[in-house]
Amino acid sequence: MEKTMAGNAFAGEASGETQNKLNKYSLACAIIASIISIIFGYDTGVMSGAMIFIKEELNIDDVKVEVLAGILNLFALVGSLMAGRTSDIIGRRYTIVSASVIFMVGAILMGYGPNYAVLMIGRCITGIGVGFALMIAPVYSAEISSPSYRGFLTSLPEFCISFGILTGYVSNYCFGKMAVKIGWRMMLGIAAIPSLVLALGILKMPESPRWLVMQGRLKEARDVLAKVSNTEEEAAMRFRDIKLAVGIPEDCEEDVVKLNRDTHGEGVWRELLITPTPSVRWILVAAVGLHFFEHATGIEAVILYSPRIFKKAGIASKDKLLLATVGVGVIKTLFILVATFLLDRVGRRRLLFTSTIGITISLTSLGFALTMVEHSNGELFWALILSICSVYMYVAFFSIGMAPITWVYSTEIFPLKLRAQGTSIGVAVNRTMNAVVSMSFISIYGAITIGGTFFMFAGISIIALIFFYFFLPETKGKSLEEIEMLFGKNAEPSAKGDGRAKDDV
Repeated sequence: MEKTMAGNAFAGEASGETQNKLNKYSLACAIIASIISIIFGYDTGVMSGAMIFIKEELNIDDVKVEVLAGILNLFALVGSLMAGRTSDIIGRRYTIVSASVIFMVGAILMGYGPNYAVLMIGRCITGIGVGFALMIAPVYSAEISSPSYRGFLTSLPEFCISFGILTGYVSNYCFGKMAVKIGWRMMLGIAAIPSLVLALGILKMPESPRWLVMQGRLKEARDVLAKVSNTEEEAAMRFRDIKLAVGIPEDCEEDVVKLNRDTHGEGVWRELLITPTPSVRWILVAAVGLHFFEHATGIEAVILYSPRIFKKAGIASKDKLLLATVGVGVIKTLFILVATFLLDRVGRRRLLFTSTIGITISLTSLGFALTMVEHSNGELFWALILSICSVYMYVAFFSIGMAPITWVYSTEIFPLKLRAQGTSIGVAVNRTMNAVVSMSFISIYGAITIGGTFFMFAGISIIALIFFYFFLPETKGKSLEEIEMLFGKNAEPSAKGDGRAKDDV
């Protein structure tokens, strides 16, 4: 008897270990889907250096530089709002294909760029592709992952953005040695190549099983879940949870069912914005708040204008400016990689608090260093070193917490029916703030000094920390179908402890 019980316990433990093991097929799918984020990151990173050469050749002023930098995000807002409904209609996979094609067209136009007008058109088209990419990559990754490694897979798009930014910086440094007329066009146009490769490669990937169930295509969903799960039991459990979330009886074993409700996202805007339940309202506030603070704390100013920041700190050589900027990309990529392995072990809240506190300290330090440089008559070597270290420290703390958690958390908390369009609202807020910061940074630091601008960002970071403490419960290890319970009517928005509802305690 004891041996039998011990054997059963051992089998259960082994089964748990198997289910917690990272599924290689789902990892491959998430990596392919995240390539779209590399292209977006490349475009963001490469523009920081390309603007130096564009301004020189096209002879444009700082206002046009700000518009060129920020216009992408305004059109990304439009793209993200389009992408939510599009992915509900044509599926997650073909939405990624659409983003790739849009990126390719935009990259070709920017690489051609005979004048400022054509360059702007290419930038606007690319912005729509960015909106699609930012919405769909984390949604797809979240929907094929199991709870035990969802944080890892859903943070891959953010890692790919960082890797793309790094390759953009390296491209700046390499192509910057070419003639001005050719160099920046090569920087921007080369992004068309991976866009084409991705558009073809994505067709080999399976559709999201959750989207398939929403369409009543149960057999296809079962087949996909069998591939992205480690055991038959895990696949059956995930399939049952998805069916219940969609409103299909648990014992339904048909291959195709006709659902007696909308399956292409109709009515979702009403449920999200006009007549939301208390839990959906809280979810929306949490997602919008995360996306707002991600950019309100100044990351776009550092990523896009790091050459200007380093120049203000005292670096004069163009080569050294671009090389110091490569360091930003290296730090961002390394710490995002670290974060992908910590999300499912440490948890979202702890990483987010650590990240936000570090961001506040490093922004304060950077503001102090740049203020000292600005008020000094000569060169301050210590202030230059402090500025560089503060920028790198800021990027490191941002990348280990706020960057990946914004996308992981805001994707996983929405109920299945609302996920695509709810995520698109978050992305729209994200791109709006990105545009506000990128299009106003030069003007703001002209008005209140560059040091004062980073003190302002530090103040916003403190407000962000307070918001995160009260509104974001822990979601680590819970299935997508369970997470809505955290935001139910009995849950307190103080989010203390593990964030469970009162009934669960």
